[in-house]
Amino acid sequence: MATRSTAKPASGGGAQAPTVTEKKKPVFTKVDKLQPGTNGHNLTVKVVSSKNVPVNNNRGGGRSVMSRPPPRNTRISECLVGDETGSIIFTARHDQVDIMSPGATVILRNAKIDMFKGTMRLAVDKWGRVEVTEPAKFEVKEDNNLSLVEYELVNVTEE
Repeated sequence: MATRSTAKPASGGGAQAPTVTEKKKPVFTKVDKLQPGTNGHNLTVKVVSSKNVPVNNNRGGGRSVMSRPPPRNTRISECLVGDETGSIIFTARHDQVDIMSPGATVILRNAKIDMFKGTMRLAVDKWGRVEVTEPAKFEVKEDNNLSLVEYELVNVTEE
């Protein structure tokens, strides 16, 4: 959420008056409008299914020198979420796994699109928020799954 600060000059003393911040209203988008490499999306989606992903904390196998040990309680779940325009896989991490139960309606704030093996995945990092809301009245359109579309990076050279 973007904020705009306006400062009013203080009279006398050199101290400045407190700033007044105006919050911008969030703009909600639909699933079918999501594009690769974008971020800052606000969506209201319904969870269709949720599948836990096993986490391999021993990267590379054997004895490896790491600057920091991996977190022990890492939980990741891949959830199919969507609205009336389409669906996409949402990668839930840590506490988000408990929120993303099938049938729940959630608001995703400041979500981003991550690319995983050439396909789009929706995610909310530490700068975003996942909130449970009242049940939605729409049916999820599962036949328009954006995570099934494979993208390829193409280098274009101008001559």
